[in-house]
Amino acid sequence: MPAEQNNIKDIYILAIESSCDDTSCAVIKNELLLANVTANQSIHQQYGGVIPELASRDHQKNIVPVVDAALKKAGITLSQLSAIAVTRGPGLSGSLLVGLSFAKSLSLALHIPLVEVNHMQGHILAHFVQEEDTIKSPTFPFLCLTVSGGHTQIVKITNHLSFELLAETEDDAVGEAFDKAAKILGLPYPGGPLIDKYAKLGDATKYKFPMPQLKNNNYSFSGVKTAFLYFIQEQTKLNVNFIEENLNDICASYQAHLIKYLLKNLLSVSKETDIKQIAIAGGVSANSGLRSELELLGKKHQWQTYIPKFEYCTDNAAMIAITGYYKFLKKEFCGLETTPLARYEI
Repeated sequence: MPAEQNNIKDIYILAIESSCDDTSCAVIKNELLLANVTANQSIHQQYGGVIPELASRDHQKNIVPVVDAALKKAGITLSQLSAIAVTRGPGLSGSLLVGLSFAKSLSLALHIPLVEVNHMQGHILAHFVQEEDTIKSPTFPFLCLTVSGGHTQIVKITNHLSFELLAETEDDAVGEAFDKAAKILGLPYPGGPLIDKYAKLGDATKYKFPMPQLKNNNYSFSGVKTAFLYFIQEQTKLNVNFIEENLNDICASYQAHLIKYLLKNLLSVSKETDIKQIAIAGGVSANSGLRSELELLGKKHQWQTYIPKFEYCTDNAAMIAITGYYKFLKKEFCGLETTPLARYEI
C-alpha cells in the first residue's frame, strides 16, 4: 500500500545499480520517480564485450557524481532519505561490490536501513515505477518474460514480492544469442540493437533455423547459436560477400526465429496457467520486433500486455528503487555483512 494511503510520512528511497557496466542512481518518493541518472561505459566497445575489471574501475569513478546528480535532480537532501536500496546480484562480482560498498557506507553514515535487491526482480517491478504521467501497471497475477544477456525466464508474479520461476533457459540466454550472431556477422558491440535495426529492412522468411524442443517450456539457445555459425560459414564459402549482400535478410530471419521461439513458450505457459496479464522485461525487451510481435499475439489471444519504456529495459536504478520501496514497506532490510551474489536466483 502506498505511503500516502497508509497515513504515514512519505518514503524516499535512493537506489544504486551497478551490476554490469552502467552506473545508475535513482530517487523515488513512494512509487513516484523523482530522478534516474545513469552513466554508461564506452570503453568496452573496443573489446567487443564487457571487461569486468574495467567495468569495476569505471563504477568507482562514476558512482559519486551519479549519486550527486540524482539527488540534485530529485531536489532532496540526504537527510530526507528513508532507506538505501542496492543491487546485490546477479551480475559481475566486482561491479556489484562497488555499488554495495557505497550503499553500505551511505546507510551507515545516515543511520537508515539498507535494502538489497535482486536485479531480475527489479526488471520485472520496473512496470510499477510511476511518473507524472501515470503508467498503467500489471494486475496480479501476471506472467513476465524476462530477457537479457544473462537471463531468459518466464516468471509468475502473484504480488510485489512473490515470484515463481516457471520456465528458463537451460544454457545460454537470448541476449547472448543476439550478441553472438552480431559478432559472427562482424557487427560492433553491442550488436543486438544493430541486428534489430537491420532486421527492419529485411525479409524475415528468407532463412530458417532450428527450433529446440524442451520439456517444461524451457529454452535452449546454444544449438541455435551453433546452427547460425555453421550457416554463415557454409554460405560464405559459396560467396565471400554473402553477409554484405544479405545482411538485412539474415538479421530479419534470425531475429524473427528467436522471437517466435520466445513467444511460443510464453503462449504455452499462458495457456497452462490461464493467465492473460503478460509483461516483458530486461534488456532484450527493447527489441522492436519482440515488442510488436508481443502486441500482435496479445490481440490474438486477448492478453493484456505490458511493455516497459525503453529507459526501463536496460539496467537502471529506478527498477531497484521501486523494488526497494516494496521491501521497505515489509521491513525487509539487510545488514552490513551482506555480500554480492554473482548468481542470484529469482
